[in-house]
Amino acid sequence: MDWKLEVIAVPVADVDRAKRFYSEQVGFVVDVDRQISATFRVVQLTPPGSACSITIGTGLSTMPPGSMQGLQLCVNDITAARDELVARGVEVSPIQHFEDGVQVEGPGGEWNSYLFFSDPDGNGWAVQQAPARD
Repeated sequence: MDWKLEVIAVPVADVDRAKRFYSEQVGFVVDVDRQISATFRVVQLTPPGSACSITIGTGLSTMPPGSMQGLQLCVNDITAARDELVARGVEVSPIQHFEDGVQVEGPGGEWNSYLFFSDPDGNGWAVQQAPARD
């Protein structure tokens, strides 16, 4: 049996602001935006090429806005990913890698090159360079 992680709820305070951030600035595709009731709204967004989406909205979670940390995306070109995010107005860290457990500025090669950013609520994301997959 396959167990596939396909949706992660990300707690946000302002759904429209978060939707704009993830779609217009980070480049996620808006799959669904449905107001079910006055207290329940679901917005599902998917990173290009990903099998896993995020869901933001109202009535979805009891987690406080900004409490998700360590969400991670993988790309095959960390420099191009950083350039794209910067061009879209996202505040991102410099490219970094880890040496002896310490973050050091500059690329470190596949599986060891990262950048970091947060959404407007403070939910924290890492972007990791991974080898191209077939």
